[in-house]
Amino acid sequence: MKRLQRICVVLGLIVACLGAGAARAAEPAEDLVLKGDAKCTGCHDETDDAKPTMLELHPSVLSIGKTRHGTRADGRTPSCVDCHGESEKHLKYRGAGTPPLTDRDFRKQTKTPAEERNQACTGCHQGGNRIAWQTSAHGAQDVACTSCHQVHVRQDKVLDKRAQPAVCFTCHKEQRVQVNKPSHHPIVEGKMTCSSCHAVHGDNPKQLVKSSTNDTCYTCHMEKRGPFVHNHQPVSEDCSICHQPHGTNVDSLLRARAPILCQECHSHESHPGQAMALPNAPSNSTSLVGTVGRACMNCHTNIHGGNSTVNSATSGRFRR
Repeated sequence: MKRLQRICVVLGLIVACLGAGAARAAEPAEDLVLKGDAKCTGCHDETDDAKPTMLELHPSVLSIGKTRHGTRADGRTPSCVDCHGESEKHLKYRGAGTPPLTDRDFRKQTKTPAEERNQACTGCHQGGNRIAWQTSAHGAQDVACTSCHQVHVRQDKVLDKRAQPAVCFTCHKEQRVQVNKPSHHPIVEGKMTCSSCHAVHGDNPKQLVKSSTNDTCYTCHMEKRGPFVHNHQPVSEDCSICHQPHGTNVDSLLRARAPILCQECHSHESHPGQAMALPNAPSNSTSLVGTVGRACMNCHTNIHGGNSTVNSATSGRFRR
C-alpha cells in the first residue's frame, strides 16, 4: 500500500512538471532589446558574434541596444520589423544552412534596391537637413543610407570626426589623394572633416553647407569676404577659380603657383611676359621680380581685395 502511495506521488510530480513546462512554453518570449524583437532575438543573440557566417550577415545585432535606435524609453524607437519588414519566409525557416533573406536586406552585396532600403530610414529621418535627400547628388545616384551609416554599432563612423573621411574616401578616391598633399585643410589632423564643408543630404551645388562655394569658405575665412574698395573679380565669383580646397602641392591651396596661376587670366598688358627663371644678377626689373619668391604677390600682397584710397593709376592693383 505504501509502495502504491509513493508511485502516485511521483506521478503527481511528473504531471505537475509537465504542466509547468507547458505553461512556460505558452508564455510569449521576452524582448531583449527592442519592443517586439523576441521573434528575432530567439535566433539572433550573443552567439551570432561567435559565428563568422552569421557575423557577416548580421554584425553584432544586439549592439543596437547601445545606440539611439535601441532606446526603449523613446516611443519613436523602431522595431526590427519596422526596418527589415515582416520577413515571414525568414522567420519560418527551420532548415539547415543559411535562411532566406529578410524583406529588406542591408548587406553590401544586397539585391534590395537603394530606394526601398532608404524608405526604412526616411520614414523617420526625412525632415530638417535631410528633406532634399531624394534630389541630392547622392540620392539621385542610388546611394543608400546604409552605404555610409551603420545602424547596429555603438559609434557610427560617419558621426566621428576622425573616422568620417575614411567613409567618404571609399568612393571619393581623388579627394583622398588631395588631402594628403603638402598643402591641405586639416582633415587628416582631425581638426575638421568632410561635413565641415559638405552637407551630404542637401541638393545645392557640390552639396555644400552654404548656398555657394564662397559662402562656405567665408564660414572660416571671414577676412576674405569684403566688401573691398577694389574687389578682385575672380575672388568675388568663386574661390575655387584659384584654390583647390582639398589639397595641392602649392602653398595656400593654390591650383598652380604664381605667375602661372595669375597669367591664366592676366596677359602681359601691364607687365612684359615673364618666363619662369631665377635672376642671374641683382635686378629690379619687373620681368624678373615677378617670377621668384612669392612671384606676383611680391608686390600685389592684398590679392583678395584692396582698400587703398590713394588717387593714382596703380591704387586698384591690390597692393598694400
